[in-house]
Amino acid sequence: MLHLHSLVHRHALLPSIQLRRLFFSTGASASSSVGTASPDPNFLVEYLMNACGFSADDASKVSKSFPRFRSAEKADAVLGFLRSQGIDGANLRKIISSKPGFLCRDVENSLAPKFKILRDMGLSESDIANAVLRHPVILSLNVQNTLLPRLKVWESLFGSREILFRQLRSCNRFMSTSIKNVVRPNLNFLRDECGIPEDRVSLVLKKHPGFVVQNPESLRALVDRAEGIGIPRKSKMFLWILDALYRVSKEKFEVQVKLMHSFGWSNSDFTAAFKQRPTFLWRSTEALQRKMEFFIKDVELKPSEIAKNPTVLAFSLEKRLIPRFQLMKILKSEGLWTSKTKLHRFFALPGPKFLQTFVLPYKDKLPKLLDLS
Repeated sequence: MLHLHSLVHRHALLPSIQLRRLFFSTGASASSSVGTASPDPNFLVEYLMNACGFSADDASKVSKSFPRFRSAEKADAVLGFLRSQGIDGANLRKIISSKPGFLCRDVENSLAPKFKILRDMGLSESDIANAVLRHPVILSLNVQNTLLPRLKVWESLFGSREILFRQLRSCNRFMSTSIKNVVRPNLNFLRDECGIPEDRVSLVLKKHPGFVVQNPESLRALVDRAEGIGIPRKSKMFLWILDALYRVSKEKFEVQVKLMHSFGWSNSDFTAAFKQRPTFLWRSTEALQRKMEFFIKDVELKPSEIAKNPTVLAFSLEKRLIPRFQLMKILKSEGLWTSKTKLHRFFALPGPKFLQTFVLPYKDKLPKLLDLS
């Protein structure tokens, strides 16, 4: 406990008596001010600017969200504690802006135990700082009743602590969602009404945990959209299609459908492609248009052939499709193209296999191929 006190006071921005003078009227006694007074907004704005580096406009906005202060020392201690945990500068301002109420938290009884739980789970100091920045709700969750149970549930859903750590470092939504009111109802709906077991759902969650933290009514609406497209719930791709639709708005989806129709796809072509590779719709409309023009005009693939092999739409035009097409033209011009590989497979071939098949056999005669591989 003495160590915690030394950390807090060593890193505190201002002595508590100075902070008290800043926040509260000098006409009132220290004891009465600490117990009852609210901070003067002007003083609070000045404090946020001078102590935390906020701009005048940002400090003014944040000050309007500040709760009533019960103790001036608490804010001083909280800032010092977070700095001792490696959270400072822009990151500290980000947390204050997101959760201003945490400045009223008790360091020893509220904040420190949360950092200890994450540390005991195996997260490094930098990972803990990043997790708090990604999930500032951690600072306001009850340790035993909410934070710890929620971490355990997500560890189970992800299937490992390692994946939980990865998601804590990258995703900024799932920790703020109620397990009881959102996550469990969604999982039960997918299992009981859609016939999708939790172990299959976990495959999606490992990549996109946001999928299962959406409002339950929104999830039901997604199921209706998928069925309206012609994807039955019993389809093995149904869950992945739901995930794809979750990340594509109705408006963008309709624009993409119209675009593909303009290139000669029928409704059945679109449905077949979407069933096989739903993620191609994550691309921008402009990117899809350029790829379709490339395949039809340059490569001379038929639209129906692209629909049957939509994987090619997922690849980068500049980094893969165009360089490989140029390589193929060089081999043909030199009379070295003997492959019977279908074009969609040529573009989809993994890098090492592609190099072994189409580059290395000709590297001595055509060293420039290495630049295109």
